[in-house]
Amino acid sequence: MNHENNSTGFDGLGIAPGLLSALDRLKFTVPTPIQAKSIPTAIEGKDMIGIAQTGTGKTLAFGIPMIQRLAQLKGKGLVILPTRELALQVDEHLHRIGRGIGLRTAVLIGGASMNVQLQQLRKNPHIVIATPGRLIDHLEQRTIDLHDVKILVLDEADRMLDMGFAPQINKILNAVPRERQTMLFSATMPDDIVKIAARHMKLPVRVEVARAGSAAEGVEQELFVVKKEDKIRLLERLLSEYHGPMLVFSRTKFGAKKIARAVNAMHHRAAEIHSNRSLNQRREALDGFKSGKYRVLVATDIAARGIDVTGIEAVVNFDLPENAEDYVHRIGRTGRAGHKGRAISFACPDQRAEVREIERLMRINLMISKLPELPPATQNAVMNQRQFPVQQERRNRPGPNRPFRGATRPGGRGGSFPRRRFGR
Repeated sequence: MNHENNSTGFDGLGIAPGLLSALDRLKFTVPTPIQAKSIPTAIEGKDMIGIAQTGTGKTLAFGIPMIQRLAQLKGKGLVILPTRELALQVDEHLHRIGRGIGLRTAVLIGGASMNVQLQQLRKNPHIVIATPGRLIDHLEQRTIDLHDVKILVLDEADRMLDMGFAPQINKILNAVPRERQTMLFSATMPDDIVKIAARHMKLPVRVEVARAGSAAEGVEQELFVVKKEDKIRLLERLLSEYHGPMLVFSRTKFGAKKIARAVNAMHHRAAEIHSNRSLNQRREALDGFKSGKYRVLVATDIAARGIDVTGIEAVVNFDLPENAEDYVHRIGRTGRAGHKGRAISFACPDQRAEVREIERLMRINLMISKLPELPPATQNAVMNQRQFPVQQERRNRPGPNRPFRGATRPGGRGGSFPRRRFGR
């Protein structure tokens, strides 16, 4: 989390001595840009919109001011996030900072025991961390009252809207007091978030450390154009070229399961995270990936935001995402906390439209890398290809759906592509 290009430390941001001691104990000496810009504003109690890429330290950017202000306000803090994994991650970070001052939290997420959550709520937590659906469950069962919420945080707001949580978020916003501090954090700034800010926030201060749709610094992006049936062989080649942890994204949970099975058959240990996995299974997979038990983690976008692992060597988009914004979040899983990283995407010859959407959002030209010579199709690989109906689920778009010009090259081994713009 340290960024050497910052000249000031945490002690110049208005943080209380007890929290500064906790930061010193945890060896956090230099704030990230989003922390340096957000913390003073949030400590003053102002509404705020924070625009920053994933992996830039947003949890402490809202967590430190929230803990400090709640000690003065004697109310409750409420953090709303899109996924279970992200909720558990935020809870872990907040406890690391607040453990010495007796911070109590309640984590309300689907797939976990309601009885445990009720026990946490009975202890009158300082901060409630929740996913929208489970919080609505508690509201409807009247097991939680939000009348004393003094600080509300909407984290990864764009992702929550992408996942269809707008009705739940509006219900929650109507259930909390009008007099409160609201902080909204997002990697992108779609119109729906602008509307939420206009309707539910009071003159919010906008803090932006990177323009919306930009990649984290230090992430090198690469694109391969490859036939659908050759994707698994290309992944096998990449696993032989890169030796560190690899995160692979599938568009569907069915595809994630098949990819994980194929990677295990290549003698690389792989685990999967998607909505069909229980909370315990997802937690075991993520913990195993962090510890090195699994070298490869295969995930769908629903789990992407909760994967906070420093040192992922490469993110592989086995399938291009449904939405261009998800590309930003996916590649933000590598190159975290100032580390270098690589993002590698597979595009089929008829996916020019998807690639151009990503290019427009990122404001870059994705260049095509030459397709390497692929491993021979072993009997196991052939079997996997037969049972591997990777679902591209293309959206209906106007215009021709022609194959990429030059999809084959006479005399080229492995269907190599020149290094050029996609579809040009």
